[in-house]
Formats: sequence, structure tokens, C-alpha cells
Amino acid sequence: MRAMVLSEPNRPLRQLDIAIPEPGPDQLLIRVNACGVCRTDLHIIDGELDRPKLPLVMGHEIIGTLVKKGLNVERFSIGDRVGVPWLGYTCGKCKYCCSGKENLCDSAGFTGYTIDGGYAEFTKADQRFCFHIPDFYSDAEAAPLLCAGLIGYRSLVMAGDAEHLGIYGFGAAAHIVAQVAKYRGRKIYAFTRPGDNDSQQFAIELGAEWAGDSTMQPPHLLDAAIIFAPAGELVPLSLSALAKGGTVVCAGIHMSDIPSFPYNILWGERSICSVANLTRRDGEEFLELAPKVPVRTKVETFPLAEANEALARLKRGRIRGAIVLVID
Repeated sequence: MRAMVLSEPNRPLRQLDIAIPEPGPDQLLIRVNACGVCRTDLHIIDGELDRPKLPLVMGHEIIGTLVKKGLNVERFSIGDRVGVPWLGYTCGKCKYCCSGKENLCDSAGFTGYTIDGGYAEFTKADQRFCFHIPDFYSDAEAAPLLCAGLIGYRSLVMAGDAEHLGIYGFGAAAHIVAQVAKYRGRKIYAFTRPGDNDSQQFAIELGAEWAGDSTMQPPHLLDAAIIFAPAGELVPLSLSALAKGGTVVCAGIHMSDIPSFPYNILWGERSICSVANLTRRDGEEFLELAPKVPVRTKVETFPLAEANEALARLKRGRIRGAIVLVID
């Protein structure tokens, strides 16, 4: 099969012909139809997330068709359309797994990072961590739901019942979570890079009350803020825009160092928390909710062979929505 493979950090992916994987007893063999391109992929390539499996088939927003299954697989049938997210394996036995916090499992495996992913014609995945995909979405439209959507949803839950919600970094995850938040009656305030007028206009089109650059103060104090951009300097900026008792949710798996800030912008029972991965419950809840909103994903597609160009486009920014590789 064709696959786009990372051989070492800070190098372009190479298109290689490699063996189609053989599923184990509890695994699915999936013909990949589409795979989202996520900022986490850039963190892996750039070496900001160390210790990846090498060589590595990247990609963790996978939509595909089940073509072969292991002897113990009961949840799916041949021909089913399935989705594979970032969280690809947990031990199922540790204190985290046994207390509803499997996203914190110390033995977890991650798709497209420690487990080969979906920048390929086929992939295999643990049946426990695959999802049925709503018929409402095409393959390309569904792919961003598997990470941008799920992490956005978990971030929104952690933001509590905030009426006035700030979103810092208006990319793939933000354009999905904004729709869910609006559906739930929240008021959205979008923050972008200075001068990114296109993303600000995109946020307004999706129902934001206000959009401006990240150095600005919104017209109303925020009850919560979600930071999707991997920029530590946004933490004190968002705290400064937060009402007392509010929460800043850092949604990225990687963030640059947070600079020091005066205690008075944290005082007043403001808090900072991070989002780590996702749980299967997040996936089940969100994939049931998304068609009801309905969440509409805006995607720009590339063929598998152009994965490096897709990644470069994402790194440069100025993307409306999400980028998806379509496997022909």
C-alpha cells in the first residue's frame, strides 16, 4: 500500500510502498477513505512531541471502511464505515481507566504517534477505540470530527456553563466548537493572530458576537476561555479578559512556555486547566450531538501524495476550517 511516512523529525514525509497491516484478534483492518491533517501532526514532525514511533505512518482523524476483522471483533461488520481517533489504546486496568479517566492512562497508545495512523491506503485499529460515523457526513466532512471535534467538545465541557465564551485560535477545532456552543446558547468571542481578518470574518459568519486579535479586550468579560493556539503567551492574555470565577482551558497537546504574569489576573478564583486527549465517552456523546446541531465542517482536501503540501499550508495558517487528505 501507499503510505506517507515520517522517518525522522524535521524532515518531509516520504511516500513509500509498505505492507498492508494484518489485524490482530481485537483489531479492524480499515481501508482509509479520508484522514484529517491536524496541528498535532506538525508538533510530531517538528519534534515538539518527542518519542514517536519511527518510522511512523501519521494521521489520527481517520474515516474508512472495515474490510477485515480479527477473530474477537463483535462491534463492527465488514463494510461498516468507522472512525479512528487520537486515543488508540489503553490498558483498561489502571486507576485512570477504572475511574472514567482513560485519557490519562500511563500505558495509552496514540494513533499517528505511537501507533501507525491514516496517512495511508489502509490502517489497523483496536475495535474498542473505533466509532460508527453518522451518515449525515461525507468522509472528508467527518474526518475533522475525530480530533478537532472531539477535543473541542471536551474543552467545551471543561469550560462549564459559561455564557460568554472566548476562543483563542480560530482553526479546525474552533470552527466546530463554536457551532456547538452557539447551539447551546453561548455567546462566542473569537481571538485570532493580529491582522488575520479572514479568520475573524469566518468567526462572525459562524455566529460569533465579536472577533478581534488576541491582544484586544472583548466587549464583555469572559466566563471561560478555550485556547486552541499552541502559544503560551495567550494564557495571561486570556486571564486578563476573564471574569472572576472563570476558567481558561488550554486545549492543545503542546504549548510554548507560559510567561510569568501578575497574581492579580489569576486572583478572584480564576483557574487554568489543560485538556489531555479524549475518552470514548466524549466520542459517543459528540458524534451523537454533531448531526443535531448540525455541525457543518468546512474542509479543504488534498490527495495523499500531497500530504507535505497540506502540512505546509496548515503551518502557514490562514485556513478556513480543516485540511483533509482524501485517499483515492
